[in-house]
Amino acid sequence: MDLRQMRYFTTVVQQKNFSKAAQLLHVSQPSLSNAISKLEKEVGFPLLERNTRSLHLTDSGKIMYERALELLNKFDHLTKEMKEVKQTGSGHLSLGLIESAKHWMPKVIHHFKGDFPNIKIQLLELLGVEQVQQSLLNYETHAAITNQMVTHRDLLAYPIYNERLVLLVHFQNELSQRPTITMKDLEREPFIISTSGFQTRKDILHAFDKEQASPNIMYEIERFETACSLVEEGLGVTIIPENYIKYSTFPSIRPRYIQSEALQRTVYLAHSKNRYLPPFIHSFLNHTTNFLKSENS
Repeated sequence: MDLRQMRYFTTVVQQKNFSKAAQLLHVSQPSLSNAISKLEKEVGFPLLERNTRSLHLTDSGKIMYERALELLNKFDHLTKEMKEVKQTGSGHLSLGLIESAKHWMPKVIHHFKGDFPNIKIQLLELLGVEQVQQSLLNYETHAAITNQMVTHRDLLAYPIYNERLVLLVHFQNELSQRPTITMKDLEREPFIISTSGFQTRKDILHAFDKEQASPNIMYEIERFETACSLVEEGLGVTIIPENYIKYSTFPSIRPRYIQSEALQRTVYLAHSKNRYLPPFIHSFLNHTTNFLKSENS
């Protein structure tokens, strides 16, 4: 039993067809069939139920398939790690981001590129904790900036900064002139909020609940940029992370602070506990934390 047989077997299961699997694997169909038959002889029991129309796993085959996938994933991860071990001054860095980080991240990259000019960087927007965890566990990203605490046993997450959630209003809105604003003051305003599933939405609704107020939700969006554009046109008000509007330019928008302990959040940096990270990635993480310390000091 070897990795080649495992890859053949899992591909056949996924394609549910020997002919399609053979094409993907670039082998002849007879060779693929012989390899699976040999694997079944080695393990001592049938893995697949075959007929003229379909192909199904046996009960024993289901166990073999799950274990084979685990082995192949670990082997693929090992291959990536060994490539990264060789990389010191050149290579590839993949980073997951929340939307509000994309405005300050270029400043971090600018400093980092002074030390590692040849590193290729991929920035991926990750919106939920499940997406963050899967990207790290599957080695799709080296690290992730997230506003949700990651608690998976194989991942490490630590806080890198705290930020307030701020109210955005059009400069002609009478709220822009008020000395103080409460959540109750927003009840009659057309409110713009993230769609269900976003942590920012949960934080904002929690703040309304604490003040026994209810938002008049008129618009649901996925990106802060869209929320800002709606406020810019005078269509409503919104609450977004301070770091997003801090680096953005919307001439008609006025940010206002609401006195509410609930309108704040912690942003974390997360990465795998077990994955080997080349020196240049550790350097990038250090550049990130040092930049944020200087910005928030």
